[in-house]
Amino acid sequence: QVQLVESGGGLVQAGASLRLSCAASRRTISNYAMGWFPHAPGEERAFVAVINRGGGSTDYADYVKGRVTISRDNAKNTAYLQMNSLKPEDTAVYYCAMGRLYTYGRLVSNYAYWGQGTQVTVSS
Repeated sequence: QVQLVESGGGLVQAGASLRLSCAASRRTISNYAMGWFPHAPGEERAFVAVINRGGGSTDYADYVKGRVTISRDNAKNTAYLQMNSLKPEDTAVYYCAMGRLYTYGRLVSNYAYWGQGTQVTVSS
């Protein structure tokens, strides 16, 4: 069973930056797209970013374009989400997910494995 462990969340002030990490074990991530999904209280799990298995293609939700960068290091079996200029509305639990084989996209259903999440709280 694949295990994904997120880290790097925390409580920050608006305008700050955070770098989230997603370390995978029991399977290499190199054959799979990796995505990040924030889940705020009272809302559905949303899409924020995805990167294809080679790292050459990325996609972002419109509301984070220019503030967020997704990346991966297949040698370290880790994906990352760099978030800059954080806003209070970015507050959520951020989940890392590994895509199903040969899939790439924004849909939650495209992803087979999920981490336990890391809390990001942005104060105004």
